[in-house]
Amino acid sequence: MILMSTRPGAPYKDRVEEDGKVLIYEGHDNPRPLNGRAPKEVDQEPRNPDGSLTQNGMFYNAAVAYKNGGSQPEVVRVYEKIKTGIWVYNGLFSLLDAWLEQLGGRKVFKFRLKLMEDDATISIERKDLEHTRLIPSFVKLEVWRRDAGKCVKCGSKDNLHFDHVIPYSRGGTSLDTKNIQLLCARHNLEKRDRIE
Repeated sequence: MILMSTRPGAPYKDRVEEDGKVLIYEGHDNPRPLNGRAPKEVDQEPRNPDGSLTQNGMFYNAAVAYKNGGSQPEVVRVYEKIKTGIWVYNGLFSLLDAWLEQLGGRKVFKFRLKLMEDDATISIERKDLEHTRLIPSFVKLEVWRRDAGKCVKCGSKDNLHFDHVIPYSRGGTSLDTKNIQLLCARHNLEKRDRIE
């Protein structure tokens, strides 16, 4: 699982590419300053002082193993911070690549992840459409404001999901706030891929 953010002022330089299908995720800094220096002043390390792999090291090794043909790509759940205290689920991504990059005078890990398509919802007709299942942050923020942070069916504020009014599997867009609504888990599961 990774937690990412593309908000202004976010501590890491995560970015989204290819209409939301690709995520470039920046590795995390060392938890403790080394030699009295702040974490943002030193290279991100693949190993802890005791020799065990850091999260960055584990992700890097998994990406290299996939690139070298030694394994299937790791599947990662991605959550995005869209506002203080509000995290949303962005889907399952495959970890495909990793590298070290110079940034601000230090080396940081970068990881390339690609959104996985749900085989159960892909149809031949939909493959040709130029849209993505991933709902952009600006749409989520607008829907959150419009729906007042609660389920449009029952008013619940717990376990909320961003739902496509016209399901993505039936051609519904993720880019228009009119096609996205907040539903609690119960109402989202009841609706499934029906058009109401």
